[in-house]
Amino acid sequence: MSGNFSLGIIGGGPAGLFCALHAADDGLNVVVFEKKKSCGNKLLISGSGQCNVTHDGDVRSFLTHYGENASFLKPALMNFSNQNLIRFFTENEVPLETEPGGKVFPVSRKASDILDLLLRECRRRGVVIRSQEPVVSVSIDDGRFVISSDTDKMVVDAVVIATGGDTYPATGSTGDGFKFARDLGHQVAETGPALTGVYVRDYLFADLSGISFADRQISLFRNGKKIKTHTGDILFTHTGLSGPGILDFSRFIRPGDTLRISYMPGADAHKVNEDLVSLIAAAGNRQVKTVLGSFDLPDRFIRKIMELSAINLELTAAHLSKKDRTALVDLLTACPFVVARLGGPDEAMVTRGGVELSEVNQKTMESRIVPGLFFAGEVLDIDGDTGGYNLQAAFSTAVLAAKRVRVIATNPGL
Repeated sequence: MSGNFSLGIIGGGPAGLFCALHAADDGLNVVVFEKKKSCGNKLLISGSGQCNVTHDGDVRSFLTHYGENASFLKPALMNFSNQNLIRFFTENEVPLETEPGGKVFPVSRKASDILDLLLRECRRRGVVIRSQEPVVSVSIDDGRFVISSDTDKMVVDAVVIATGGDTYPATGSTGDGFKFARDLGHQVAETGPALTGVYVRDYLFADLSGISFADRQISLFRNGKKIKTHTGDILFTHTGLSGPGILDFSRFIRPGDTLRISYMPGADAHKVNEDLVSLIAAAGNRQVKTVLGSFDLPDRFIRKIMELSAINLELTAAHLSKKDRTALVDLLTACPFVVARLGGPDEAMVTRGGVELSEVNQKTMESRIVPGLFFAGEVLDIDGDTGGYNLQAAFSTAVLAAKRVRVIATNPGL
């Protein structure tokens, strides 16, 4: 056994480090275990290395960006909002700037500046960081926690599991926290990739890679039944679909599902058919591809849609049959893509699923099953959209956990 610490934090990512520096504010002895040689490896690659730390706007609007479990985060976000986070960085000499659209980045566009500040503040508060020391188990002995690494054992009063999910495993996110949670009696909701692209079965749009559509409706079908719809930006890739709309929707998508995309914003099949009939009636001898151009669609996309509808590119509007027009409308308003798989652990930005939220007190991040056990960040069963929402959730849950740990340490028995 070694050390004499009140709080042990497993995971040296943004949630772990932020929790550590806030818990140590009141002089608590805090130790952080990090399995890799250095902390914050996944943070360093976030936002392509530029680190989109949060999003601008009213923090209450954030609750629409975390899927079906968003309400769990309300106390954390209200306690430590995006504006609190922005103030923390700017007051500690890491200025931030807001992009059009609301994403917030360090002015330097260097994730390393964010990590350096977290590490500096941990050192200033006396936090001990034990790098390259993977934790292998967490157990309870006589009311205290025993954290066992591959070289040592340490007894602490409280534990925060902040190990992240199981994406980008090279950075250390290999799902360890899920195992620790299970070992301590917690349920873990099924995990999988989120914020990731979709690989499409028998994909026919590879030659349109790079073409994108803004604010298009995506409908998700499973076993022939529509179960969800979403609106967002879509991007064709060489292997399937991506773009913010697909990434944000991916938490709900499973292999074998069918996505139907409407390329006609704000218009259903009936309206598109009516518009197409009117345009054709007025088109005379103009070519069908020219008429379709009236819908403000990319030329390469129009050619592909006509090819898939088996319509000659030279066909004039006057010769377009009702059958061919119906085929065009179907593809324009409900183009089907069967999901082969989602991007894997090395492609997904975050993990869906995680520690069951009903077993965690949303006002403190403390386990409802094991007193003194806390969770922060991506290890929980919650994931956010692109745009800084996941890092904000990590920071906010970390602060809430630290706040409760300080209360327990200064008021034993509460």
